[in-house]
Amino acid sequence: MTGSSSAHRAFVVWSLTRAVLLLCLIKVFTLPGPDVTSDVSVIYHGWYEVLGSGSYPRSDVTWQYPPVAALAILSPALLPFLDYASAFFVLAFLCDTLVLALLLYAGRGPARRTAGAWVWVAGVPLLGTTAYARYDVMVTAVAVAALLAGVRHPRVMGALAAFGALLKVWPALLLAGTARGRRTRLAWTTAAGVALGLLAACAVAAPGALAFLGFQRDRGTEVESLGALVFHVARQFGWQGRVELRYGSLEFLGPHVPLVSTLALGLSVVAFGWLLVWRLKARAFGVSTPADAAFTAVLLFTTTSRVISPQYMLWLVGVAAVCLVFRESRMTLPACLVLAATGVTQLEFPLGFVHVVTSDATGVTLMFLRNGLLVAATLIAGGRLWRDTVTRPVPEAPVAPGATKASASARRAAGPEPKTVAG
Repeated sequence: MTGSSSAHRAFVVWSLTRAVLLLCLIKVFTLPGPDVTSDVSVIYHGWYEVLGSGSYPRSDVTWQYPPVAALAILSPALLPFLDYASAFFVLAFLCDTLVLALLLYAGRGPARRTAGAWVWVAGVPLLGTTAYARYDVMVTAVAVAALLAGVRHPRVMGALAAFGALLKVWPALLLAGTARGRRTRLAWTTAAGVALGLLAACAVAAPGALAFLGFQRDRGTEVESLGALVFHVARQFGWQGRVELRYGSLEFLGPHVPLVSTLALGLSVVAFGWLLVWRLKARAFGVSTPADAAFTAVLLFTTTSRVISPQYMLWLVGVAAVCLVFRESRMTLPACLVLAATGVTQLEFPLGFVHVVTSDATGVTLMFLRNGLLVAATLIAGGRLWRDTVTRPVPEAPVAPGATKASASARRAAGPEPKTVAG
């Protein structure tokens, strides 16, 4: 299949799946389980009114997002001829369209492929209506643009990563794999400057810009997280705990829950330590390394988190799609595991969420399957990233006529410049 033919088919499939998705959102088709659109029509709309009054929702514990998230919540004002929820869904659809366009454009050329676009085409409908009923699709669009821009423009990558981080924190991880030397300096210094500027602007614009930090800190073990598996199993043996709505999600409460929450935080610290060691040891940076490292980093921190909300899968799908734009990337298997986990996620939320909340056999099976796929994807991605960048020998730079062996050795010690690919 030629690249243009594959791109055309991807667009056709994307159009059909998104039409079905929109029909589900406007209730032409009704899926079983809780109404996932209520977050937009009730919670987001409530925040919209508070933000419109000139303050962040600092008295609402469900507001757990960095200050620039206000732009996503206020964005439906761009379409005043629609009601809030309809305008939000239209903007989510436009962000989905933007991601597809970026991936198709980036997939052109001999060293590129349309596999990345296909990951996105498949991943969004596998998650279902949740993909458009949360603002994560907007954040993912910024992240995809940042990674693709970083191939040639590290400053643009840094600025977009900082903007994304102040939308929902996790895009800061996109900077984990920038090539050593000039590219890292440009990307990281730009990101720091943009982040500080945006934080200052938000703090001046409205009170409560940093209120989210306390609400995020106090969250516990959510029923879909990796740590929650302990209590799903313990319930089968008489564990005296319960599930309650806290901080905008259903969490386990009862004996040993604080311990498991602390262990999950410790596991995230271990993940960060591994990422730091990788960063210090990595030498062979290729054109796909920034995306591969970002994918691995987002997997690490999603899988070990105390909360794995369904919309988090959209982050992984977007970054995995960027990895598969590059032929040299070896993240195909982890990306496929993420797609499988995304499909299981729709089965557990919203379709089978009652089974998850009650920890019956169906719910426990779904959670072990989804989280098991995430753990497998994380381990495989981390192993491949390590082998490709740490243990793989770095090719020796050729010695130009008249150059000394010492100068060639110095160039090798500094690390290779990342490869660039036309297109």
